[in-house]
Amino acid sequence: MLRYSLKRLLQGLVTVFFIATATFFAMHSVPGDPLASDKALTERIRANLEAKYGLDQPLMTQYGIFLGNLVQGDFGISYTQENRRVNDIIREHFPVSATLGILAIAFAGLGGVLWGALTALYRNRLPDVLIMLAVILGISVPSFVFAALGQLLLVQLNGALGFSVLPVAGWGTVAHMLVPSLVLGLGTMAYLTRLMRSSMLEIVGSDFVRTAKSKGLSARRIFTHHQLRNAILPVVTVLGPAIAAITTGGFVVEMVFAIPGLGRYFVQAVQQLDYTVIMGTTVFYGAFLVFMVIVVDLLYGWIDPRVRLE
Repeated sequence: MLRYSLKRLLQGLVTVFFIATATFFAMHSVPGDPLASDKALTERIRANLEAKYGLDQPLMTQYGIFLGNLVQGDFGISYTQENRRVNDIIREHFPVSATLGILAIAFAGLGGVLWGALTALYRNRLPDVLIMLAVILGISVPSFVFAALGQLLLVQLNGALGFSVLPVAGWGTVAHMLVPSLVLGLGTMAYLTRLMRSSMLEIVGSDFVRTAKSKGLSARRIFTHHQLRNAILPVVTVLGPAIAAITTGGFVVEMVFAIPGLGRYFVQAVQQLDYTVIMGTTVFYGAFLVFMVIVVDLLYGWIDPRVRLE
């Protein structure tokens, strides 16, 4: 197990290296001047800024500086936000995105397993039909549509009742988190529901389930100890990347609900061509995704003892 863990960790580090390299050269191939937003730059001021940020160096020298700083965990200084380091931006605003993502993935995971199991138990009956219709809508409709509809419903509900049931936008309390996390997790919940349904239908007719029934085990024990535990494995497979995607990918939802998460700063950095913020957040997101995939691989052996990690 230790050997496998170290091997997967080494593979993860190599993957992060390629992500960082691809991000660096992709950003420097984008046309535009990262200092163009500064007004009334004299040649001397511009030269000082280029020297400070290393923009006056050859591309490969800049790449070496970037990798050296990356090894030390330093993503550099923002080009557009005065005297603000990218590390500080990530440290201050990623917890907000992570909190929103954790709530969204909890909602998506619990809902996906529950609704997927119900559709399998009531196959081709009314609950199955209704849930699968909702699943199709959840997969097909983008999150920003759900975000806009959610805000519209909140405005109508608050107006009809004469007081604020839930805030329409902002951040700071549990009430602010409920609707954005629900909106962010809908697409993932729909996908997990469909995956759980397919997995459950394969398990229901398996030999070990029939054996458990022949032994006289209760339906509840068969469902919890045999069907659910085996059917959830494919869900766990995609749960790691889903956690990383939701935790770091709620850009649109954060913008719509005015949430001060890391996604909003990433969008602003793209608009302002802020190289260091774009590269820093991209590498951070990529490393987080690789980490979650490794965690899921290691969880396999705990969930199903039949799985042997080699």
